[in-house]
Amino acid sequence: MSPRTIDADKFASMSQAIQKLKKERNAVILAHLYQRPEIQDIADFVGDSLQLSQQAAQTEADVIVFCGVHFMAESAAILSPQKIVLLPEEDAGCPMADMVTATDLQRRKAEMGDVQVVAYVNTSAAVKAESDICCTSSNAVKVVSSLPQDKKILFIPDRNLGDWISRKTGREMVMWDGYCNTHDRLTVEDVERAKSKYPEALFLAHPECRPEVVELADFVASTTGLIKYAVQSKASSFIIGTEEGILHQLRKEAPDKNFYLASPQLICPNMKLTSLEKVLWSLEELEPRITVEPKVREKALSSLEQMLALA
Repeated sequence: MSPRTIDADKFASMSQAIQKLKKERNAVILAHLYQRPEIQDIADFVGDSLQLSQQAAQTEADVIVFCGVHFMAESAAILSPQKIVLLPEEDAGCPMADMVTATDLQRRKAEMGDVQVVAYVNTSAAVKAESDICCTSSNAVKVVSSLPQDKKILFIPDRNLGDWISRKTGREMVMWDGYCNTHDRLTVEDVERAKSKYPEALFLAHPECRPEVVELADFVASTTGLIKYAVQSKASSFIIGTEEGILHQLRKEAPDKNFYLASPQLICPNMKLTSLEKVLWSLEELEPRITVEPKVREKALSSLEQMLALA
């Protein structure tokens, strides 16, 4: 598995303190697969955006500690308004989510007329409130396939994921001009270099990568889809085309296999902002709290619930 970024003694001490506070607060710790290894190791559940949304909706805990980025904690607050939702690193944002605003979306909807807005879950609560249905990379094809054939579709904000969905479903969609800063960095040259270095390895890619990169992949899926494929595959070596945090779970679940990052640039700085110190402080102070204005929450809830109903 990937090495933790703190030493073993410090991890043991802080982990013990966090677990003690977690019980006292009746809290659950949710961590995205792109988080630091030590954050994944102290979490009650590690998963992708869809799985984390499902956990947030179902948990009986009083406090949700979300180790991820802002839009994820917002989604938890939308789905579980009666619970305290904490984001240990308040400045952990998502540049792609910031590429679409509610005001800009309202303007585009007015221009397009009768249109179904499919919002990637990587969007703000205000944008979700202006959308018809949400999706994640793991259920995007199913979501788009469920929409009436005679409806125009506006997909926001990731043009790369939208292109992949359109190819998989055959549906024409208007794409918002957004992208993931991390996945969009991966180039054809990066992949070809990795393939040359590891010719026996299969290339696994996330659909947030550029279309020309996705075309080179032996398999394309969400983070959990990539893990499942690698674990079940008869192959023993893989080039990974997504954020490097996934390597920790891949190596835990398939310790006998080899995993190589397609590019050293596949690191999301926002996902790495959360530390054990911040998780501990967050549990001690029950801060920073993430809330969503009731009017926005009510409208955004529908788009998330429709997504979860199709999961």
